[in-house]
Amino acid sequence: MADESLSKAGLHFDDLNKLRILQPEVSSQSSELNEECKDFINKLSQFQSITSNFSKSLETIANAVNKKKFEAIGSRNKLKSVTKLKEAQQQQIKSLILERKMELERLKEQYRSLQKVEKEQLEMIERLTLNQ
Repeated sequence: MADESLSKAGLHFDDLNKLRILQPEVSSQSSELNEECKDFINKLSQFQSITSNFSKSLETIANAVNKKKFEAIGSRNKLKSVTKLKEAQQQQIKSLILERKMELERLKEQYRSLQKVEKEQLEMIERLTLNQ
């Protein structure tokens, strides 16, 4: 009867006969909920730690990829410049060859002209020596 009057007043006895404001079931459910909340908080902390590590790993990989990308771009640009340089050198060599061919033709023509002059002079010398 004392238990009933205390229950009506909102007071209860637990298993250890301690006076409690909450009913024993509500108290045990509250304790279970408290433990579940602690477990949830621990799991949430682990999840945050894992996601943080994953994010850092992704950032590291992204930086490495960017570095390799810039190296590849640099290599491609260097290759393009080397190709352009070789093309320019080939063009210079072709121009030089053309100049030398023109010089050769000029010298051949000059040689033929000198041979003609030499022939004419030899003929002139021969005529003069025969006429004397």
